[in-house]
Amino acid sequence: MRKWFSPMFDAVKVFLVFAMCTTFFYYGILWISAEYESDHRFEEPQGRAVKVIEMFEEPGPSVWLERLLFFTGTGNDKGGI
Repeated sequence: MRKWFSPMFDAVKVFLVFAMCTTFFYYGILWISAEYESDHRFEEPQGRAVKVIEMFEEPGPSVWLERLLFFTGTGNDKGGI
């Protein structure tokens, strides 16, 4: 009887540790989520902020071909090293 009790007790201990760690992780994620929920990702700038934007036209087919050939030749699309 003692032969099967010890492995069963060890399995129960492993399950309890797993359940406790899972619960801790779950409530930790809930806590972090609640902390960041009140943060606004896109707040309006304060003071004398200036909105910076650069409009550009969609490149034509020759630009894409040129970039593709440059990428295959050098291995990157930024140029240089």
